[in-house]
Amino acid sequence: MDLSESPTLSGSLVTLEPLSFDHVDELREAANEGELWRAWYTSIPHPDAMAAEVERRLSLHEQGKMLPWATRLASTGRIVGMTTFMNPSTNAPRLEIGSTWLAKSAQGTGANREAKLLQLTYAFDVLGCIAVEFRTHWHNRQSREAIAALGAKEDGVLRSHSVGPDGALRDTVVFSVTASEWPAVRLGLRHSLTTREFSLQ
Repeated sequence: MDLSESPTLSGSLVTLEPLSFDHVDELREAANEGELWRAWYTSIPHPDAMAAEVERRLSLHEQGKMLPWATRLASTGRIVGMTTFMNPSTNAPRLEIGSTWLAKSAQGTGANREAKLLQLTYAFDVLGCIAVEFRTHWHNRQSREAIAALGAKEDGVLRSHSVGPDGALRDTVVFSVTASEWPAVRLGLRHSLTTREFSLQ
């Protein structure tokens, strides 16, 4: 799957801009809100490590392994987080939406839900994906509930799937949306954004 293109994806609440080093300062501020990087069950970069994280994602993009964006909130014009396409399959058109985080002030605004609508639209309607995955830590209940609320279905749990920075084993919960499910998921996302039903986002 070709992830070499870096499109800008625009909605009414957020714009997903191709990630660049120009975003580092605002990303540092966003991560520092509520000290999100302290959460043990997720991997939000420390503000002091933000430049290195941007460099890592851009390097993966050059290798065709990731398509990274910075998330800009329309209401304030501020960069409030990051998201990516990652882990593209080598033998089928499918990928994962992940490495996503939002500043505390942007949570509950619908920003995440619209960003996912923009990404899923690009994945299915432009890249021709047959499925899109979401993965999260078993203990990240907010993330699990939010992914399910998007319309993704839980595929299962990968037990002792990886080792965290503190050495603790991580159980990873896998969700996905398939191409046949996409029309209904799209309708659900559009409806929820219209009626402002996104308290988990």
